[in-house]
Order: sequence, then C-alpha cells, then structure tokens
Amino acid sequence: MRRRRRFLDLTFWGLALLAFVCIALPSLSIVGSVIHQAVPVLGWSLFTQRTNALGIENAILGSLLLLVGVLVVAGTIGVAGGVYLAEFAPARLQRFLRFFSDVLAGMPSIVVGYIGYVTLVVAFHWGFSLLAAVVALSVLVLPYIVKTTEVSFRQVPTTLREAAAGLGLPRSKTVWRILLPPAASGVISGLIVALAISTGELAPLLFTAGFSDQNPTLQLLHHQVPYLTSVTFTDLALPGARAHATAAAAAAVSLAIVVILIAAGRLMTVRARRATRGMAL
Repeated sequence: MRRRRRFLDLTFWGLALLAFVCIALPSLSIVGSVIHQAVPVLGWSLFTQRTNALGIENAILGSLLLLVGVLVVAGTIGVAGGVYLAEFAPARLQRFLRFFSDVLAGMPSIVVGYIGYVTLVVAFHWGFSLLAAVVALSVLVLPYIVKTTEVSFRQVPTTLREAAAGLGLPRSKTVWRILLPPAASGVISGLIVALAISTGELAPLLFTAGFSDQNPTLQLLHHQVPYLTSVTFTDLALPGARAHATAAAAAAVSLAIVVILIAAGRLMTVRARRATRGMAL
C-alpha cells in the first residue's frame, strides 16, 4: 500500500512538472526569440528618439499614458461596480448586471474598437484621440475589474460585517474601512490583469487612437496617440531587418511593462495580506 501511494504521488508530481514544462517552454521560447531579434537595435537611441527617427520613445510614453488613463477610468468605475454588486445591489439586479458583464467580457476587442470608432470618433466628433482610446480600452477590461472586485468582497468573512453592524457603523464606512483592506489584494490583482490586457491590445486602438510620430500630450480630443503595439504591428509588415528589429524591440518593451506590472501587483498584494492578516481570522 505504501509503495502504491508513493508511486501515485510521484506520478502526480511528474505529470504536474510535465504540464509546467509544456506551458513554460513555449513562453520562454517566444520571449527569447523576441529579445534575440531586438538585440541589434537595443541602445540608448532607441529610447530617446521618436518613431520617425527609428526610435520608440513616443510609443513608450503613449502606452504609459494610456495605462494611466485606463487605471483612472476603468479602475474607478470597475471597483465601484464590483463593490455595488457585492454589497448593495438587489438580487435581481445582480443577475441582470452579471449577465451583461459576461457578454461584454466575451466581446471581441475589434468589435469594441469599431463601436468606439463609430460612436466616439465619428458620432461624438472626438476624432482619433487619447480620450477615445482610453474609453475603448476601459470598456474592454471593465468586466475583469468588476468580477475580481465582487469576488474579493464576497470572500471577506461575514463576521466582519456583523461586527461592524453591531458597532453601529454605516454601510458606506463599513465597506471603506472594514471590508476594503482584506479585499484589497483581490482588487489589486484585477487592476493588474486589466492593465496587462491593455498593454497588449491593438485592435481597439487602431480604431480610436490613430498614431502619431510625436510625443503624446495631455490633449484629450483630436490628438492622435502613439503606442507600442502599433509599432510592432506596423514595422513587422515592413521590409528590412531594421524595421523587424524595431518591431521586436517594441514587443520586448511591452513584455517588460507587463512583467513590471505583475511584480508590482504581487508586492502590493503581499503587503496588503500582511497588513490584514489578523482581520482574516
């Protein structure tokens, strides 16, 4: 019996290791290939010159500006929506809102971009602009933030709500001061996922942001925005090794931004869990 259990245990761990290798090897191969192709153009000039001078400075700044916009718009609305669904919404309204959130989560990004073009760029006369791009990306990632926020608040022990009610705290103060700290790690994870998705999106931005060889500005309307995924998409279609290397460099910087976001999210999550460890008891 002991040998049989040991055999099953080793078999399980072997299969788990094999599954990890099957996932990790393709990912590492892609990352290695991108970095290898980007090496010929990696240098200070790549990050200090704009795309019209064979650099990606403006694209990096534009992508970061878009991420800040998504964090403000989608983060505010998504967290507020998740809190409302978890703590305030009636049961019927919860089912209704979850249904449309699931529909929105399954909508192809190119459809979101086209709707953004028809409504924001054309009908509202915003033109290709920062605001149109931020709204399109926010709509795309909003369901993820809402879902993770709702789940995070529902996982907070009910005893904390009962204790707050027993102390006579109003519902809003209970959510802000009692429930939010232990739910913060899940909320942060949802925000990081949303920002990571936004970093790699192209289709919505093609229809709403346009592209500019100049550095981005804080002008919300009628000013096109540069971004990294456009450089990757455009330069990869051009002939010549230099263009392909620039496309790979833009892809490598996008990967670096995602890694930094994930690392920062992990750090914030760990600190949030340590700060509320006693509340989870």
